Amino acid sequence: MLNTISLKSILQSSLIMMKSKKRLIKVSSNTDKELKNSHIAFRDEKWYTVGLLLVTVTAFCTRFYAINYPDEVVFDEVHFGKFASYYLERTYFFDLHPPFAKLLIAFAGFLAGYNGEFKFTTIGESYVKNEVPYMVYRSLSAVQGSLTVPIVYLCLKESGYTVLTCVFGACIILFDGAHVAETRLILLDATLIFFVSLSIYSYIKFTKQRLEPFSQNWWKWLFFTGVFLSCVISTKYVGVFTYLTIGCGVLFDLWSLLDYKKGYSLGYVGKHFAARFFLLILVPFLIYLNWFYIHFAILSKSGPGDNFMSSEFQETLGDSPLAAFAKEVHFNDVITMKHKETGAMLHSHLANYPLRYEDGRVSSQGQQVTAYSGEDPNNNWQVISPEGLAGVVTQGDVIRLRHVGTDGYLLTHDVASPFYPTNEEFTVVGEEKATQRWNETLFRIDPYDKKKNRPLKSKASFFKLIHVPTVVAMWTHNDQLLPDWGFNQQEVNGNKKLADESNLWVVDNIIDIAEDDPRKHYVPKEVKKLPFLTKWLELQRLMFVQNNKLSSDHPFASDPISWPFSLSGVSFWTNSESRKQIYFIGNIPGWWMEVAALGSFLGLVFADQFTRRRNCLVLTNSARSRLYYNLGFFFIGWCCHYLPFFLMSRQKFLHHYLPAHLIAAIFTAGFLEFVFTDNRTSEFKDQKTSREPNSNSSKPKETLILWLTFSSFVALLLSIIVWSFFFFAPLTYGNTGLSAEEVQQRQWLDMKLQFAK
Repeated sequence: MLNTISLKSILQSSLIMMKSKKRLIKVSSNTDKELKNSHIAFRDEKWYTVGLLLVTVTAFCTRFYAINYPDEVVFDEVHFGKFASYYLERTYFFDLHPPFAKLLIAFAGFLAGYNGEFKFTTIGESYVKNEVPYMVYRSLSAVQGSLTVPIVYLCLKESGYTVLTCVFGACIILFDGAHVAETRLILLDATLIFFVSLSIYSYIKFTKQRLEPFSQNWWKWLFFTGVFLSCVISTKYVGVFTYLTIGCGVLFDLWSLLDYKKGYSLGYVGKHFAARFFLLILVPFLIYLNWFYIHFAILSKSGPGDNFMSSEFQETLGDSPLAAFAKEVHFNDVITMKHKETGAMLHSHLANYPLRYEDGRVSSQGQQVTAYSGEDPNNNWQVISPEGLAGVVTQGDVIRLRHVGTDGYLLTHDVASPFYPTNEEFTVVGEEKATQRWNETLFRIDPYDKKKNRPLKSKASFFKLIHVPTVVAMWTHNDQLLPDWGFNQQEVNGNKKLADESNLWVVDNIIDIAEDDPRKHYVPKEVKKLPFLTKWLELQRLMFVQNNKLSSDHPFASDPISWPFSLSGVSFWTNSESRKQIYFIGNIPGWWMEVAALGSFLGLVFADQFTRRRNCLVLTNSARSRLYYNLGFFFIGWCCHYLPFFLMSRQKFLHHYLPAHLIAAIFTAGFLEFVFTDNRTSEFKDQKTSREPNSNSSKPKETLILWLTFSSFVALLLSIIVWSFFFFAPLTYGNTGLSAEEVQQRQWLDMKLQFAK
């Protein structure tokens, strides 16, 4: 079983507990201390309590110190503070992340009596002037960030490590500038990291109940593990990596139970599987759905997220503009058409494409068709039926579009567009040519929801305009604008990739509806309802689609290969007048210590496997149990939270590494104790020093910590970590201005700080 406490060690410990009222702690003349992989002796508990109180109080001090500064919007507070305001105003918005952590932030604002009026528009806006309870918001993150430190401590304690090891592991997180900066602002990562640590802790507690399966404590800690896992994945979808971590342990556990040597029936193993499936998958999924149910229930009004959703979804929102402005489109109506992704209008004007483009390709020299984001009469197009029909236009119909301003017809043909040699050029031709080239002026309305024969409605019906003869979709983009000859407007072309979501258009407005037309007068409509799962599935799909689109370059994006070394960070906030700044960067010595520990672990595992292949048994069985089951579990947890980022094409930032860093901190502390423990078998021990002095027993000790060396080394590493924390504190808290020389002194590795000159 992949867990934190070996079965053999627990059985040994249980026998000892039965034979004695307390576990003896032997101390040799060389200050070596014996370590047991089991329960903690009662007389040692006070030191664990002292250590726990010490790191907890210090954690709250580091997180709450100067939390009121700056009293301005910092970095991504522009997003998550804004979302809290939308919740408080109950206006619908769209975001890539699940709602749990955002609901927590909004709930804090609700408890503070805030109405959500401030929208966190730009970095640097004043909280004080706008009377925003930002201290309440930030305190929520700071509390979670502070409590993460003692949970790390308890993870190590429950794994059987000494007080010094627990303190060291907790201090790696406690004195880390990245964790401090990220968990004292209005961001989601404090919640994410807090519940990642709780998930690991609960699973450790659960594995310690293995000798009492299906007992009350066994069920309790399995249930808590599932609940905390649900909170992780309900905060950010990278929480699936925590699921993967626990899943590895569960699969190893079940595989171990299947061993016929254990003597368990398949029915018994099935009972274990059912319990884990119910409490680690089914119950967490229902909790996860619950947050979306609350999300939809609160966001009942139309808001900035409407345009991401389908027309059916939008019509479930109160005060929706669709209710007042969505009107059926009729043949011969004059309309404007808006591109969904860029918001630009289909446009044409009396100007032609140049004969040759800059790359030497030749155009048709026809009338330009572009997309223009402003209001203009040249945005107007008349919907014409090829058969001369009147009445309502339905989705799936074939239409022609007449440009009102120049009295020409929209057409696309097999001529390359200005920017895309593989895409077709759009142009407008006069009546005579349009008649001669009739088929090339035919376009089919392909509904986004694939529900044809329904009325085409302005504001509501999203569709792709498909050219009938060549089967390309009308498309525009704003990543590159036309040069001066195209008035710096957007290119419109025929996209052969019909499945692209960016091909969607909508009728934005119907121009000059007659007074006697019933569509002119608004008739209030009842807000419609959609089944919860229908809304949830639509939102899930959009969240994943939009998340995958985050692939453009960002000045502070970084590659995962650089994260463990904390080579560069992110500028959160600057103030040029006072030369102050907040720069997100890890505790560089601490992060490099983790890298050294992770690399050394791989080397030690290789050495152990190699020596055993040669029948050279250096490590004791209990030491190997700790190496592979305990430290191995944390190592796999680090891998699960780190390596998947190499497979992602979206934007990636240093803060994505924080959950992996958290687990690496636990691993590093445990590995350090392992290294300074005498884990050798009796064959490789010096028998004179491997027995306790003044002991009548001839049995060598199993786990003897080199206490003086270990404590001295830990003290050295801690002093480096603490020094580094205070050295970079002006960048973590941003409340101290630095001279150019002082900034340059802190510009390590690939860091790019402000005010270095």
